[in-house]
Amino acid sequence: MLVSEVLPGLFMVRVPLPGSPLKALNSYVIRAERPLIIDTGFNMDVCYAELVGALREIGVNYGRADYFITHFHPDHLGLASRLTNSVYMGDIEIEVKRNLATLRSENLRYFEMNGVPRKDIEEMAIKLREYVEDISNITFRPFKDGEVLKYGDYKLRTILTPGHTPGHMCLYDEEKKILFSGDHILFDTTPNISYWSRYDTLKEYINSLDKIYELDIDLVFPGHGRHQGGVRKRILELKGHHKRRLEEIIAALKSGVKNAWEISRHITWNISYSNWDNLPAIQKWFIISETLAHITYLENIGLITKENKDGKICYIS
Repeated sequence: MLVSEVLPGLFMVRVPLPGSPLKALNSYVIRAERPLIIDTGFNMDVCYAELVGALREIGVNYGRADYFITHFHPDHLGLASRLTNSVYMGDIEIEVKRNLATLRSENLRYFEMNGVPRKDIEEMAIKLREYVEDISNITFRPFKDGEVLKYGDYKLRTILTPGHTPGHMCLYDEEKKILFSGDHILFDTTPNISYWSRYDTLKEYINSLDKIYELDIDLVFPGHGRHQGGVRKRILELKGHHKRRLEEIIAALKSGVKNAWEISRHITWNISYSNWDNLPAIQKWFIISETLAHITYLENIGLITKENKDGKICYIS
């Protein structure tokens, strides 16, 4: 079902995501005198048609709504540029978005130092340019951790949860015991934790999971997949997943010194492939980025050591 009323006055719209393995984005709509829309979808005609059609069915005028974006990824932010000229987003996330081209260039240089072939770097750069949407018409209205938004019967507190992105934010209604988790907590897949040159993203993600664990939550509304309870059980599962990935990296280094690209081949990935070299460029981006996020964590707690020789990096356990 495209539209469902999940709680009184709260609707979930499944916005299709063509070409994405995630299939759909969950956009949440609070119907109130001034409605709130949480996350939007890709800036694509099919996404626009489905979301606007759903809003019409709900009885919400998209031009008279407020928009809260949990993080800058194009499946969450992209469509906003067609719907509004102003969005709420976390202050850290806004700064990351403004510096995204520089940060991605830094990442690509570091990937090459870590053994990714130049051909793959060039393919990644081309593919990433497809994920840069025109949002020049949007004014970003920053929110800090702990601020409150009130819409109808819902009182939402912003919760900074870095990890999936450096400034990711969730929304929490303490009275109703519900959490809009964006991509911080998903039930049908594990959120990607990518390397960013200025952050220890896995450490931040684990800390963010612990932060949510302490909250009283009955129901989680994620950015993709099913909404359900059992958030503490899911948090333990997510932490276990990353623990196993860290153990795979340490095991890979037991047989000798390796760069990050070599280490990535020793990690269990939930993807289908017959030839590693023929993986799509964007898939290689996610693989090396997630590998380096875990390597950085292990470096910072002293379990592995980095060596940099003439701009080529390798690791020792």
